[in-house]
Amino acid sequence: MMRLLIALLLYALPLWGLAQNCPEDARTQIHNLAEQVRLWDDSYHRLGQSPIGDELYDQARQRLADWRQCAALPATAPGNPLATSRGTLPHPVAHTGLEKLRDEQAVGTWLDTHKEVWIQPKVDGVAVTLVYRQGRLTRVISRGDGMLGQDWSTSARKIPGIVQQLPEPLDLVLQGELYWRLHAHVQLANGGLNARSKVAGLMNRRQLSDTDAAGIGLFVWAWPEGPTEFPERLATLARLGFVDSQRYSQPVQNLTDAMHWRAYWYNHPLPFASDGVVLHQAQHAPAQRWQANAPYWAVAWKYPATKALALVRKVHFKVGRTGRITPILELQPVHLDDRQISRVSAGSLKRWQALDIRPGDQVSISLAGQVIPRLDEVILRNATRVDLPVPDPRNFHALSCWQLDPGCEEQLLARLSWLSGNQGLALPHMGRETWNVLIQAGLIAGFLDWLTLDAAELANIDGLSELSRTRVLDSIRSARQRPFAQWLKALGVPPAARNNLEGDWQTLIARDTQAWQAIDGIGPGRAAQLSAFFRDPQIQALAETLRMAGIDGF
Repeated sequence: MMRLLIALLLYALPLWGLAQNCPEDARTQIHNLAEQVRLWDDSYHRLGQSPIGDELYDQARQRLADWRQCAALPATAPGNPLATSRGTLPHPVAHTGLEKLRDEQAVGTWLDTHKEVWIQPKVDGVAVTLVYRQGRLTRVISRGDGMLGQDWSTSARKIPGIVQQLPEPLDLVLQGELYWRLHAHVQLANGGLNARSKVAGLMNRRQLSDTDAAGIGLFVWAWPEGPTEFPERLATLARLGFVDSQRYSQPVQNLTDAMHWRAYWYNHPLPFASDGVVLHQAQHAPAQRWQANAPYWAVAWKYPATKALALVRKVHFKVGRTGRITPILELQPVHLDDRQISRVSAGSLKRWQALDIRPGDQVSISLAGQVIPRLDEVILRNATRVDLPVPDPRNFHALSCWQLDPGCEEQLLARLSWLSGNQGLALPHMGRETWNVLIQAGLIAGFLDWLTLDAAELANIDGLSELSRTRVLDSIRSARQRPFAQWLKALGVPPAARNNLEGDWQTLIARDTQAWQAIDGIGPGRAAQLSAFFRDPQIQALAETLRMAGIDGF
């Protein structure tokens, strides 16, 4: 019986894990995401526009598949991304597309089952078929839906980067990528630069100028009826004038080789934008068997994602020491650059209000300086707009929340963390968590309540060890010995004035705005802040408490 229970548990664990990633209103969310993906497909393939980056698009399609699975919806064939891009001219050989492998393990597994593999950059452009008869370019067809495309022949004949007349009178069909020429383009540093959209837009025009035509290059990645051996295929293409194919193709024996060339092309200059690499097995199916779906002989391995599509679970508002309100988005965890990210700041309340981010929305995030999570934009809004308890900014400012009044928990805790930090009294072992424990125990309701704590009161706190109690008492004793200037910093006196704070408390509170402004380095704005700070009744009450405690200068 126990073995049966364990087996059932192990069977259920993957499904349970998947269910944790399911949105609460799964059917509505799935419908909204599916409709958005359909609109992106139409814009990308029919209009030549890229309203969303490839990496976010790929994540959206993967999320849609995962949600359908975790919601136990009936199996549904994925929508055809090329459905609305269908043209009128049939391709002599179908465009196959590529399966995208998710990680190194998947690449290694694929390589283990394929022989004579070559790797190329995955050029970020627009796919075409080129038809040559007796060595002359007779037709160029856009990819379309893979079976039917549009006639781009007129514009293609103006592009110097496309061989118009072969050196030999051959009949052949090639497939490749029209790309926008870039000088020494490093993908890691510069990204895609919307190069694909530029080429698509130019090719869809009625007239292509000579200047624009000169900016377009061609990378041939398939010769369906070419030589069987890959090196011979590349050499022949180079002899015919298609040199990029040979220049940017390398044999790979294993995952280490594939990782090397992927990293190399990602970090080194190329004449085009690229969004990953393509692995080709030399042997492929006969051309007449090619279909408009992913083949077995070639796969794509994208570059590391620089953006992640994140689902917003919650929104809460952090009030800082000076009263600044910062919206924080709690996210369904995502990975970027080997980091798991589960929260990101929306910056300011004003920015959050402009973006109007609610639970269930999907947002794009990246890493600022490859370290700090950064909110970029809203990608998809949840149809259900959840009401949120948004703090009123009029209630929070530099002189609010010295007591544990309703709504003041965050700001008071921030004030205490500042007080004990290196910019304040530099109290060891008195961080945010310790302050929060004391607040939750009911021992702190005001900014300076901790000054009078004793061992008996600390002994009543569950979970506070003897060592922690000793450290708190040591910090309280050391705080009483800190000099007057350090205490002013701990109270949060306005910045840029600390070098001008000569004298004791009575001297400072005697100055009005004009007196402050008369001091070198203090302008009208800072003078007004200083005057307001020292004349504030709550600040003066705190100063009296410090005087009674025997703190120097008060």
